[in-house]
Amino acid sequence: MSRSKAVVPSRARRKRVLAASKGAFQGRRKLYRVANENVLRGMAYAYRDRKQRKRMMRRLWIQRINAAVRSHGMNYNQFIDGLKKAEVLIDRKMLSDLAVHDMAAFGRVVETAKEHQAK
Repeated sequence: MSRSKAVVPSRARRKRVLAASKGAFQGRRKLYRVANENVLRGMAYAYRDRKQRKRMMRRLWIQRINAAVRSHGMNYNQFIDGLKKAEVLIDRKMLSDLAVHDMAAFGRVVETAKEHQAK
């Protein structure tokens, strides 16, 4: 029986790593060992940053809501407290979208929060 070699799987593995490192500079793209380190590091950053993107988006929504609410004479903390007391179930993403694209509707939400904030 003829001897089998691991050429095909190992070549495929190397090709996959070199394809993933496409766009890198010099040896990071062409040399397998360096490219492999580059790809592994990139994958670690990608995993970490998928989690961080969610945090960053929430911070952005809160900043937008705060800016819009301040133009109505409240601050973010009072606004959220008023919404909770009014039992309004709109998440921050939707509130941010309203604040950016539909100020009239956002103004009505702020008025609702103001009414319940005083109580």
